Amino acid sequence: MGLVRLRIKEFAAQKSWTLKEVSDRSGIAYTTLKNYAKSPGLASVDVTSLHKLARLFDVMIEDLYEIVQE
Repeated sequence: MGLVRLRIKEFAAQKSWTLKEVSDRSGIAYTTLKNYAKSPGLASVDVTSLHKLARLFDVMIEDLYEIVQE
């Protein structure tokens, strides 16, 4: 199973938002978002959260993550 890293901090920085602001705007719990943003590699991510973040940042889901281990 591969690991992915979410690029939340990068997209938030482009908009000058904190993780708390991303949480408030997306409806994703701050603790969840913080774990996603700080993890060097995740084995699983909630698909609903990916959709919310993609809509919030106006990007495709594929733009939100990078594969760090296959």
